[in-house]
Amino acid sequence: MDAFFVSVEELFDPSLKGKPVVVGGRANERGVVSAASYAARKFGIHSAMPLRTAYKLCPQAIFVEGHRERYSEYSHRVFEVLQKFSPKVEMASIDEAYLDMSGTERLHGPPLSAANRLHELMKRSTDLNCSIGASTSRLVSKIASDQAKPNGILWIVPGQEAEFLAPLDVRKIPGVGKVTEQHLHSCGIRKVGDLAALDEDFLEERFGKWGLALAGKSKGLDAGGWFDGEVGDREDPKSISHEHTFSIDTKDRAALDAMFVRLSEMVARRLRDHHLYARTLQIKLRYSDFSTFTRSRTLDRATQIDSELADAARGLFHKAWTGAAIRLVGVYAQQLETGEGQTSLLDEGRTEKWRHALEAVDKMRGKYGDGSVSLAAGMKAAFRARVHENPENLPGKDPKKRD
Repeated sequence: MDAFFVSVEELFDPSLKGKPVVVGGRANERGVVSAASYAARKFGIHSAMPLRTAYKLCPQAIFVEGHRERYSEYSHRVFEVLQKFSPKVEMASIDEAYLDMSGTERLHGPPLSAANRLHELMKRSTDLNCSIGASTSRLVSKIASDQAKPNGILWIVPGQEAEFLAPLDVRKIPGVGKVTEQHLHSCGIRKVGDLAALDEDFLEERFGKWGLALAGKSKGLDAGGWFDGEVGDREDPKSISHEHTFSIDTKDRAALDAMFVRLSEMVARRLRDHHLYARTLQIKLRYSDFSTFTRSRTLDRATQIDSELADAARGLFHKAWTGAAIRLVGVYAQQLETGEGQTSLLDEGRTEKWRHALEAVDKMRGKYGDGSVSLAAGMKAAFRARVHENPENLPGKDPKKRD
């Protein structure tokens, strides 16, 4: 989808069209850009950039906090359109998806024809623009869709994948970030074609298994990274976490305590959504000087109960905190298991009561929002969920709707 968050905002406020728009928060807030309109991108603004930096680049930009519920609603509409073209759909993020179109040619026609039909139906059904890449692999299709933006279609004819990739910067390969890019540049590798010309043994010796994956990617193959499974495969998460960055660094013990409770509640709810239990709980503390520390604890038994996770998080915090002002806190559930740990006979009755209570609480939160019901210790936490491209429960991946 093209500038998805901004495009959805424009549907509700047409006056934003054509203007530099930044989604993610107010200009004077901490936090990062979640999305920028194409007009804002001309000033160098991009996602993950600090909001204050974006303001310096374009003071006249319109800064919008964003509406998570709107983006989720339209992401589900997008998913419904995609399902009309293939039963194998994988939502890679809230605004990006892969379709396996194998065996659909009799119904939808050859690749370019099918892409055109999808392009037109998406616009009619959602009033939003999208860009489509078509090829024999997810990797090439992803890169092609990026090259086709905005609102375009690019089909890479079978056999031409390597030729298409060769002149592109290595940063275009999904998974190649700044650090990997620097390492590749140090080897004289700047274009994908440079990478494809190297011996696989050299890449494996220099970069390990990731080097072999890079060798495959340079030739247009779905090698490693996000491309290991089949399109549409769903796996349980390996960990579940939530973080919060304070607008102003704080050493208010009560506020920090409340935030750890609030984050623990959010983690616990997602554990219950996935029918998972956490065996290990970890917290993160980031101080004003950006020094960052993590502390973890293995629980007596795996759990998904709010109060138990909150007690563990607060306990770790009280032991680790130096008393200095804190910029960011986080709670992470790890070593996830599909079954609950053994409780003692004395604790079983209390645990069962919590299960019934939280079942009702989750229903209320689903109807009225996450902040509608909270443990008393977390009610003072002024948490605002950040708008981002990988929220929980993407369309087609809702754990509650599994068979």
